[in-house]
Amino acid sequence: MRRERGLLRPHSAIADLNYSELRKVVLADGIGIPTLQDVLAVVGDGPRVYVEIKGKDIEPLVVRCIRESTANCAVHSFDHRIVQNVKKIFPAIRTGVLEVARHLDPLSALVETGAEDLWQDWTLIDAEMVRRVHSGNCRVVAWTSNDPSEWKTLRALGVDAICTDRIGELAAFSW
Repeated sequence: MRRERGLLRPHSAIADLNYSELRKVVLADGIGIPTLQDVLAVVGDGPRVYVEIKGKDIEPLVVRCIRESTANCAVHSFDHRIVQNVKKIFPAIRTGVLEVARHLDPLSALVETGAEDLWQDWTLIDAEMVRRVHSGNCRVVAWTSNDPSEWKTLRALGVDAICTDRIGELAAFSW
């Protein structure tokens, strides 16, 4: 939505809208954009919710929201400083670092931030990476893989989880 004379117009970036403007956006069938608090309330103490932090300096707000809920959450980010800050605020929460590059030592970012999960671009995962991350008692999460042939390859490499846009298909996938 784009602001024009106080009105919202299609195609504005979400980051350009304030909270009251976001609450006016309707996605479908009268459903608006949920807050993190809304999502965690719906999920409750069911499946783990993976929260990716993209904004700067919001770690205390996100942690407070998570702590005030009954949800089982984990936090990850491309900005490893955010992961480190979350761990300082809430040491018990599971955290992960997102990577788009293949590091020589994939375990180092996990050790430096205190994270337990390496969220790696699936195209850069190999057996050596999985072995190295597992040697530190950490997990490899492949993102974002949407093809069953990729899932077979990733499973054979020993990845611990797959992030996909095709959740139903992955859940029904025959390993």
